[in-house]
Amino acid sequence: MKEIALNEFMQKVNAYRKSRIILTAWELDLFTKLENTNGQLNEIVILLKTDKRATRMLLDVLAAYGLIIKKNNQYFNTGFAKKYLVFYSPDYLSGLGHSNNLWELWSGLTNSVKEGKPFTRDEINEQGETWLENFIEAMHDRARTQATETIGLIDLANVNYVIDIGGGSGAFSMAFVDAKKEIAATVFDLPNVITLTNKYIEKEGYQKSINTISGDYTKDDISSGYDLAFLSAIIHSNSFETNQDLIKKCFHSLNPGGQIVISDFIMNNDRLSPLYGAEFALNMLVATNEGDTYTENEIHDWLLNSGFEKIKRIDLPTKGAMMIGSKPIEL
Repeated sequence: MKEIALNEFMQKVNAYRKSRIILTAWELDLFTKLENTNGQLNEIVILLKTDKRATRMLLDVLAAYGLIIKKNNQYFNTGFAKKYLVFYSPDYLSGLGHSNNLWELWSGLTNSVKEGKPFTRDEINEQGETWLENFIEAMHDRARTQATETIGLIDLANVNYVIDIGGGSGAFSMAFVDAKKEIAATVFDLPNVITLTNKYIEKEGYQKSINTISGDYTKDDISSGYDLAFLSAIIHSNSFETNQDLIKKCFHSLNPGGQIVISDFIMNNDRLSPLYGAEFALNMLVATNEGDTYTENEIHDWLLNSGFEKIKRIDLPTKGAMMIGSKPIEL
């Protein structure tokens, strides 16, 4: 591997500045409020309830980033900001709230490395309604951009019943139904998450084809009778042992010949690549008690030890890959 140059090193050291600047603007809802002004600084600070000098500094660097336009000392949103950063836009990135929540956790990384656990974190059921809504919205933003292409790579010929474990907003269940109208999907998630799931399902009009079950996959059994068990962005939140137990539960939930599909970051055996997976492992360190990113060999062994056969890997066009296994038709 090529040794890093000093200027590249310093760019990495200072990269946090860009993140914090953008997240602060998002936290202030600056882009939405900018739509309700004539671009004058005095008017902007009144709406934001911020210091004039500090606001000018923030606006200038956002303009330098190309997120807003500065013209004749007036500030206006770019087309990008109008589409993704204005609250009432259909494409608004509300999931940035989760990125903002993670900032505090990442600030405790040094302590997490010392202690081997999050420096400050409650369990998901204790995080509060706002945190949970931000988290599920972030997962929904990610899922809805990936779901169609992901599901398109799965053989659905003999699939009529899908269990979407830890399915959050139900975005992937919706994609399953869109891909094959005969599919009936079930989202299995924690009770306070399912409350939000039902809102997404109702909003998108999938009440007839998607139902929900409340439960904790670390403690509860998964109901049976499914042709496909789907786990997207689940295993990285769990310990090695929890994942092995979960995959065994999935095996028992499936009909003979059924499939398990695990979609996640899948590391090479040296754990150095892909780079985003190595970085995400630290995200799990600061955000979960036992999470990690896992190698293809580890996932393969979980599947094999649970009784799955015909195990294969499919790389996704976007980040990540799928590991797929089949339950034998005859046991």
